[in-house]
Amino acid sequence: MRNISRQLNSFIAPVVMCIILPLAIVLSEHHYSLMISSSILQLLVGLIISLTGLILFIITTSTFIRIGNGTIMPWDPTRTLVVAGAYQYVRNPIILSVIILLAGEALFFGSYGIALLAILFFVINSIYFNYSEEPGLEKRFGEEYREYKKNVSRWIPRWKPWDPV
Repeated sequence: MRNISRQLNSFIAPVVMCIILPLAIVLSEHHYSLMISSSILQLLVGLIISLTGLILFIITTSTFIRIGNGTIMPWDPTRTLVVAGAYQYVRNPIILSVIILLAGEALFFGSYGIALLAILFFVINSIYFNYSEEPGLEKRFGEEYREYKKNVSRWIPRWKPWDPV
């Protein structure tokens, strides 16, 4: 039971980032009414991009929790280095999935505010990963992480999965 509540608590930040903040932005941009894009093509593309981000988030988060035996939050990190699934292609697929989801929402709602939120989220995470997360992972996982870092990019997915064996 403790593990379930631990995992549920780790989803507060993604819910705020992907639902509450974008909703607040859209409502403020459209003077407290929920407006969506007027173009059917823009709606469909935005919806497809958002769903892609959501599906990637669900898959990568479940892989992270199942294999890593931790949460997605930095204050309760994994106990095992995760290099399976989407992590074989890119080092930060959860963050990338949130950025994709936000980009789709920005397109769907025609919202510059949500687009700015996605950019800001990317910049903050880039700084955080460079100065805190990655040095911490190197201390915790040593050569295993350094080898992973050499072979898998932080943000740009590989064409073929990296196999550490």
